[in-house]
Amino acid sequence: MSALAYLIPVALFLGLLGLVAFLWALRSGQFDDLDGAAHRILLDEDEDESQKPKDR
Repeated sequence: MSALAYLIPVALFLGLLGLVAFLWALRSGQFDDLDGAAHRILLDEDEDESQKPKDR
């Protein structure tokens, strides 16, 4: 029973710490572009390189 006296405040502190980290990430713009990485993986950058004229 005395272990709960330590574990409950620790759990509350960790939950509050996670909430603060989530709010910080939300305010700093971490979740602004959710689809950008998914679309970027489909782009083929090698085609852009082959279309450029080569300097000789």
